[in-house]
Amino acid sequence: MAYDALLLLSFGGPEGPDDVMPFLENVTRGRQIPPERLAAVATHYQRFGGVSPINACNRALIAALRPTVDLPIYWGNRNWRPLLADTMRAMAADGIRHAVCFTTSAYGGYSSCRQYIEDIARARAGVEGAPEVDKLRPFFDHPGFIGPFVDATLAALDRLGEVGRGAHLVFTAHSIPLAQATTSNYVAQLQEASRLVAARIPGEHPWALVWQSRSGPPAQPWLEPDVCDHLTALAAQGAKAAVVIPIGFVADHLEVIYDLDTVAAAHAASLGLPMARAATPGTAPAFVAMVGSLIAERTGGPRLRLGTLPERGCDGCCPPPAGRPT
Repeated sequence: MAYDALLLLSFGGPEGPDDVMPFLENVTRGRQIPPERLAAVATHYQRFGGVSPINACNRALIAALRPTVDLPIYWGNRNWRPLLADTMRAMAADGIRHAVCFTTSAYGGYSSCRQYIEDIARARAGVEGAPEVDKLRPFFDHPGFIGPFVDATLAALDRLGEVGRGAHLVFTAHSIPLAQATTSNYVAQLQEASRLVAARIPGEHPWALVWQSRSGPPAQPWLEPDVCDHLTALAAQGAKAAVVIPIGFVADHLEVIYDLDTVAAAHAASLGLPMARAATPGTAPAFVAMVGSLIAERTGGPRLRLGTLPERGCDGCCPPPAGRPT
């Protein structure tokens, strides 16, 4: 199967102070998020000038991909400019007929996989002559994803110095409602990715998968424990140090630089618990090369996997929440 373009599909983020609230309203539309919660999250963005780092991360990834992928590259977002619908119109105008799509999420799950498939279908439906678009599979156990996290974890342990010898590995990912978690492979895939990284770190380093960035109504149960609660428990147990590994993210999104580098780091300091944060893959050469590997896989190349979970593509892996149409 031949492709004539690569579509990078991402979450999107504000590019300035005036974008913040419209962006957050797009993200939370139909989710009954309390206004005070939106206002609180808006202050997180304003702390960084109203600019989400996700956009610069995507531009950097595209620049790194251009020399390695022999296809024109288009970029579209779910929640902010460049919006996917506009990108789809540009692709149609350029005569693109069959594109392959890389999403900036390594996992199954509704928001991290199924919703992107819905985004593509919705954008195609609104554009005459829209290209076919094939989404690449979840890549949570691909060596090009695991390898950079191993390198970053080792670097974080080195930064801790002597206390790094007994540091706990704290893998984090975006929390989701339990109702979504129980109908997808999201948690199992995150556990597998965490296990794969931890198994490649020499020495004795207990590890756990915890959660961050909860955004739902207080009465709705979400995945726990929160990363800060886990750090509190580690300090109470007498842990020497912690390396926080944002295994749920491919780049330094706001949830990484605020929830981890700002909030979790300050909390660890208040506990007297030395903490270092491992880098995300970003534009690591192995991660960039992985995109080409996944494209080649779609056209008959080898499937590169380090994990042992049963293989499943996107079809049927993450049904929509109750009440939402399939």
